[in-house]
Amino acid sequence: MKKLLPAILLLILIRPALSQDYILKPDRVFDGQSMHEGWQVAVTGDRISYVGPEALINAGASPEIIELTGMTLSPGLIEGHSHVLLHPYDEASWNDQVLKESRTERVARATNHVRNTVLAGFTTIRDLGSEGADYADVGIKRSIEKGIIVGPRMLVAGRALVATGSYGPKGFHPDFEVPLGAEPADGVDALIRATRDQIGKGADLIKIYADYRWGPNGEAMPTYSVSEIKLIVETATASGRPVVAHAATAQGMTNAILGGVETIEHGDGASDEVFALMKEHGVVWYPTLAAVEAISSYAGWRKGVDPDPPRIVQKKALFLRALDSGIRIGLGSDVGVFTHGENAWELELLVEYGMTPLEAMRAATSVNAEVFHLPDLGMIRFRMLADLVAMRGDPTADISATRKIEWVMKSGRILKRPH
Repeated sequence: MKKLLPAILLLILIRPALSQDYILKPDRVFDGQSMHEGWQVAVTGDRISYVGPEALINAGASPEIIELTGMTLSPGLIEGHSHVLLHPYDEASWNDQVLKESRTERVARATNHVRNTVLAGFTTIRDLGSEGADYADVGIKRSIEKGIIVGPRMLVAGRALVATGSYGPKGFHPDFEVPLGAEPADGVDALIRATRDQIGKGADLIKIYADYRWGPNGEAMPTYSVSEIKLIVETATASGRPVVAHAATAQGMTNAILGGVETIEHGDGASDEVFALMKEHGVVWYPTLAAVEAISSYAGWRKGVDPDPPRIVQKKALFLRALDSGIRIGLGSDVGVFTHGENAWELELLVEYGMTPLEAMRAATSVNAEVFHLPDLGMIRFRMLADLVAMRGDPTADISATRKIEWVMKSGRILKRPH
């Protein structure tokens, strides 16, 4: 009898005291770590109030029963690298978007982008730079929070920081001062001031460009020094904000890692030594595979018809080396380079390039939630936020199921139902 008491107490503790608003009945539940057949989930208010076998659900007072036959219930997917104020480069080049599109047009487009994103099952996004639209990303985030527009939960970087002279648009007469895609700042006083100013204006994190295409022949070269990056990190972390780095070269990545950033975006030039350094410092990689394939397609490459261009051959080899190195890899697509709402493309490429479907699903849920300091998201657990999506099929068997999102809930509110 004594041996049974702990199990009985556990059931009492996990059994919800409140009646549920919804009881969800999918074929299976992916909880952010593993798959469970025959589980159901109950939601009360904005929280998960039960997850487990059907027999243990306390239905309470007439909850809405939602049958999700043939579907997998998953935590809301988390996009790690988005630009809601950009749209695909085959529609308009980055330069033209920054220089020729009005702020009003860009915000109007972004309103559609965030809606398409959340309806595609991505209930949280990390938006890494407004690309010349100042703090419009902060305004979009707050409009979603107020219920003015529909969209995902957002972590925003505001303007982002670049070294003077490095960022674009470029190619103009030096007498002309053109709007830039990020905020230039250098040296002790300017970097502290710019970092604090971005925080004060609503940035949830600080993004830096540790290198950029400003070499003698337009090649990527390092920008900020290690000491400058350390200063940015010290200033940001004092207010509880992380720092993330765009970095494409081995030296730029090294500077960023030693400077204390939490994630590396892109990382195309990583060496085995850089991966070892990332693992040592716990830095997480966001490879943005879909953006690379999208840009290659805009240049005329036809996937499955033409041989892979050198950049994709190199990226595939790099990804396998990264997996072998044991570093953590999150889901971040650089969407905005391609169409918002097509974020699941990155999941498919993570698998195509070498991850298992289960690893890819973790990258898009529990891994991203942990890396982004979101303890109430990324898992289906008692009392966590009810950000939930249902997809047709089993994504751990076929990752393309993530394109078949039929039901979306964010904070206990249903945003999409099956037709």
